[in-house]
Amino acid sequence: MTQGNNNRWLLPDGIEEILPPDAQVVERLRQQILSLYHSWGYDLVMPAMIEFTDSLLTGTANSLQKKTFTLVDQDSGRQMGLRSDMTPQVARIDSHQLANKGTSRLCYCGHLIHAQTDGLNPSRSPLQIGAEIFGNTSIDADIEVVCLMLETLHIAALENVAIDLGHVGIFRSLFEQSGLPSSQEKTLFDMLQRKSIPELKDFLNQQPISDEKRKQLCQLALLNGGVEIIQQAREIFADAEADCLAALNYIEAVANGVQQRYPSVLIHCDLSELRGYEYHTGLVFAAFLPGQGREIARGGRYDDIGSVFGVARPATGFSTDLLGLYQLSSLHAPSQTGILAPNENDTALQLKIQQLRQQGDRVVVDLSNGIESASEQGCNRSLVLLSGQWNVQ
Repeated sequence: MTQGNNNRWLLPDGIEEILPPDAQVVERLRQQILSLYHSWGYDLVMPAMIEFTDSLLTGTANSLQKKTFTLVDQDSGRQMGLRSDMTPQVARIDSHQLANKGTSRLCYCGHLIHAQTDGLNPSRSPLQIGAEIFGNTSIDADIEVVCLMLETLHIAALENVAIDLGHVGIFRSLFEQSGLPSSQEKTLFDMLQRKSIPELKDFLNQQPISDEKRKQLCQLALLNGGVEIIQQAREIFADAEADCLAALNYIEAVANGVQQRYPSVLIHCDLSELRGYEYHTGLVFAAFLPGQGREIARGGRYDDIGSVFGVARPATGFSTDLLGLYQLSSLHAPSQTGILAPNENDTALQLKIQQLRQQGDRVVVDLSNGIESASEQGCNRSLVLLSGQWNVQ
């Protein structure tokens, strides 16, 4: 037998299955989180696993092209893709299938498939769960989704969560004001993301810009810490355009709004954090746990997301990997309990089994006819006939 035949049961790297008893806990967690979203007014949508790439990889999803498995539709001959992020799909549903005019709240949960791993995350099959608000530009909408993210993490029994806040408008404003050519934007963006200060200084020293603009862009990489750094940033960017100062005020207002509702949560501001810069238009945020090198949930505002579908609807939201949350949480699979019933064609027995199942009990019929024990079949009790009555013991 060849090596390939020996390994037929193996899954590709990063593709995971959820087995008992973990699957039961993950499913319960999914239901609890979706119930939470329902209680906040969010309607559940279930986007397709596969769709044509000219919509799947349009607009906000352009950055997902390398992550997306593609194939050719046998019926139409058009290229299709397996979803690698549900957010663009939900935006399409809001702008076309639902066509709401006012504020709409949507939530979702489903598996993604990635052609490549995502940095520190080895999984290529995350179970994405998230919530979005469409049609509302208010700061209250941003505060709501940050708070809902915190509630999501609370249900997953994750403690000591820290929130990281940023705003892409600060970098965009400073870059435009600097006079640097647009061709240099990505280079500068990459340096800021890596917080490579020496490289950033060397790069800016070679550019024909004023000393003040050079200093401001260098300082941007250093402006991270508590909410108090907002005031420090106002002083450094005192002569910046109004939209830059407005972005600083926005971060501070969101931080205050979240802190008012969750006084114990740690809020961190990082003004050079530009995750999702390609499509985010305002606030960006993420949640972190102590000792974890990557965010456990992320989100932000992306007001242009629906324009490629013909309706430019403001939007804000967040998402996380449900499997990742479970792996980090203190949730445990419950000990297996159940009632073992004999495999007999007895009317009274069948009625008793039906009654117990309707009450929510787990009843397993002993198809082994006594060969396998109750514990081997995941049961800790048995149905026995006593004095003509079927009883649980």
